[in-house]
Amino acid sequence: MNIRIPRGTQDILPGKVEQWQYIEEKARDLCRRYNYKEIRTPVFEQTELFQRGVGDTTDIVQKEMYTFEDRGGRSLTLRPEGTASVARSYVENKMHGEAQQPTKLFYIGPMFRYERPQSGRMRQFVQFGVEAIGSADPAVDAEVIALAMDYYSELGLKGLKLVINSLGDKESREAHRQALIDHFQPRINEFCSDCQERLEKNPLRILDCKKDADHELMKTAPSILDYLNEESTAYFEKVKFLLDQMGVSYEVDPALVRGLDYYNNTAFEIMIEGKGFGAITTLSGGGRYNGLVEELGGPESPGIGFALSLERLLMALEAQEINLEIKESIDCYLVAMGEKAKDKAAVLLYELRKEGLTADKDYIDRKPKGQFKSADRLKARYTAILGENELEAEKINVKHMETGEQKEIALSDFITYMKENMEESI
Repeated sequence: MNIRIPRGTQDILPGKVEQWQYIEEKARDLCRRYNYKEIRTPVFEQTELFQRGVGDTTDIVQKEMYTFEDRGGRSLTLRPEGTASVARSYVENKMHGEAQQPTKLFYIGPMFRYERPQSGRMRQFVQFGVEAIGSADPAVDAEVIALAMDYYSELGLKGLKLVINSLGDKESREAHRQALIDHFQPRINEFCSDCQERLEKNPLRILDCKKDADHELMKTAPSILDYLNEESTAYFEKVKFLLDQMGVSYEVDPALVRGLDYYNNTAFEIMIEGKGFGAITTLSGGGRYNGLVEELGGPESPGIGFALSLERLLMALEAQEINLEIKESIDCYLVAMGEKAKDKAAVLLYELRKEGLTADKDYIDRKPKGQFKSADRLKARYTAILGENELEAEKINVKHMETGEQKEIALSDFITYMKENMEESI
């Protein structure tokens, strides 16, 4: 039986996984500088969490979740996004009671959505996300947006475009909601069944419909910016002011609504312009979600965050031919000839690794020529040769592969010699 990988998933093999490790480490370093701490939540949660947190009217909940019943009859769902899980953990672990507020968290992990697999859109995908919960200060909005932009720019991406909008507070959204209903209702039968269902439940979702995106009513739909009250307008103006002061360029797009029900006030997306990236141009998105924590049983705790796909990031880096600075070599390869020399090489290898060096040797009984070829394939910086004669003389020959320089070293000094040479080359 030929068992194959499930559709919409991928194996990340050696040679490629190093790129993933590199961009993950970049994310962790950036979050350290911004003082965001890592959180790790379960891969599956109670289904109700996403129904309440993400929203019943979203495509994610209606069409894309991997939901199953466990042996105890409980409905569980593989997490389709990270914010709801972080908010649940924030409430359950009473992080709102901690002295240091807001609570600033980040996560890196797999998410799951059942949708048609295509380039940059997998059924299992990895997200890097950031959440700041416990502050309604617009400066936090600017900080989160700046962090997202910094991540892409520090990896070398060009042609980035930040698009922002305000979805307003509850009062503003209610006024806009009624305006949308009045706008679409006379011709709602011309729209898809999903939009017809959303008209009363959440008409804002109509603006995010892909099927009816070209309908003429979409182009003339009321703008949320025309319905912002004084408080929401002032909030949005402060976010824009702070981004201007930081030198973060942006465009305001009144049609930007995002795909999740919990967003309000600030919403944003980061896109990439230029050829070679296919049809998918949105790299990441996020926004403010005041009210989500309360929906999950916690106290009033306004929050903001974003999430981005590492798969799409890697696609963008490849499209722009950006080479990541990944170490592809090892420090030392031990070439051993003779049974006793092979035994000694195994011990030396262990000692090199304990000192922090990357080292390897032959394990399939290659001839010396084959071992040297293996050292070349691994791009070894040094090759250490140990034969029966060297072992008897308690010596080892060490060759610097780039210069060709070769030295005979006392076996007792070998580990120290290698450690010192590697430290000098850093």
